[in-house]
Amino acid sequence: MLQSDYTHALLQMPNAHPLQSWTWGEFKSRWGWQMCPLVLEDGQPKMAAMILKRALPRTSFSILYVPKGPALDYADVDLRQTMLAELEQLARQEKAIFIKIDPDVVKGVGVEPEPYSPGVQFINELQERGWRFSDDQIQFRNTVELDLTLSEDDLLAAMKSKTRYNIRLAGRKGIVVRPGTPDDFPVLAEMYRETAGRDGFAIRPLAYYLDAWASFYNDGMGQPLIAEYEGEPVAAVFIVRLGQKAIYMYGASTQKERNRMPNYLLQWEAIRWAKAQGCAVYDFWGAPDEFTEADRLWGVWRFKRGFNGRVVHHIGAWDYVVRPSLYWLYTTAIPKYLNLLQKK
Repeated sequence: MLQSDYTHALLQMPNAHPLQSWTWGEFKSRWGWQMCPLVLEDGQPKMAAMILKRALPRTSFSILYVPKGPALDYADVDLRQTMLAELEQLARQEKAIFIKIDPDVVKGVGVEPEPYSPGVQFINELQERGWRFSDDQIQFRNTVELDLTLSEDDLLAAMKSKTRYNIRLAGRKGIVVRPGTPDDFPVLAEMYRETAGRDGFAIRPLAYYLDAWASFYNDGMGQPLIAEYEGEPVAAVFIVRLGQKAIYMYGASTQKERNRMPNYLLQWEAIRWAKAQGCAVYDFWGAPDEFTEADRLWGVWRFKRGFNGRVVHHIGAWDYVVRPSLYWLYTTAIPKYLNLLQKK
């Protein structure tokens, strides 16, 4: 399949996501995966899916993953069923242990969401066909989205007063935000490493992020923004966009000049940049699974909620298991064994 044909199909879908792009598939193909793009058509594109395949060493088996996809009109019941049948057949053909999907299907909006259709209906369909909610939720299930069709003045007015104050404080205290270039990627990577160590989350080799950022940037889908004080970088974000959505996919900061609130001005300038690009939605990329202080994302949520976006709950990742015994081995037995080795 040609890149142009796949991208044309993807951009016609109502919920196209950057992780379903050809750019992401090509990038992942350099990190142990094989890209398997799939388009279903009926006179015109009806579904686009960037399926990633990983062969399991020393076996004839594989695993399949559709990150943040497939992309289609999930309000179409028949199309949903066609898509699931297609993926189930593909999993069997590819000798997959399982196939995982992670579509942007909304099941509720708000911190305490009411059931939202077609998300709830789709969950029922998945269960009826034998799909199971995955213990391995690779992407964030919940997020916070900001409506960029509002004016800048209205966006500011809707924020919590403390957030609005901190944005202005950063400017008064000498924080300057500028667009970044690939020359800034090594600095961003080191800040990302520092952030991971400070906040206690695991990261991949820095070369992985440098490759991802370069891929998005070179294909016109990514933009770094750097916050500086007196010419020294103190925080950065990397924004990824596709269609009318911009996503705050990566963020990093140092311990320096935190009292000058650089992250608030940086986030505001990212929002303004996305709006200037014609985006209608700014996705803050991640919110707690459970809105309690015990959740690992509670501190992040406290920062994001100040911008007064809406909380969006998605259905999460679901697995269709083709080989149950190997699935148990892959998802349960081997991880437990590796954890035991690490402890020893």
